[in-house]
Amino acid sequence: MGARKYTADHEWVVVDGDIGTVGITDYAQKALGDVVYVEVPAVGTSLAKKDQLGAVESVKAASDIYAPVSGEVIEANDVLANEPSLINSSPLEKGWIAKIKLSNPEELKTLLDDQAYAALTDE
Repeated sequence: MGARKYTADHEWVVVDGDIGTVGITDYAQKALGDVVYVEVPAVGTSLAKKDQLGAVESVKAASDIYAPVSGEVIEANDVLANEPSLINSSPLEKGWIAKIKLSNPEELKTLLDDQAYAALTDE
């Protein structure tokens, strides 16, 4: 597994080979509050970086989730339909949204590392 990378919009991706697992950050789930609904993408969906990947609704707000990388959705976390609270309890592990087969791995270079993301969220 590669290092976790982040977008300024609070999505993360961890790449293993050419497959990126995508979710939202702990910072994002705390800002949203208790998540009550998660929309995941359909398997086979082709996405460009920054395309809408899904959505999360909480008791406070609804928020779109954007693809941190381009590629094809090869798996979606369907468990979230029945257990949306996994976004809150395990945003970086069990609460992942989708797995994407990367079409342009060079895009990873444009994402933030742990240190840069921490600096962003400390502002």
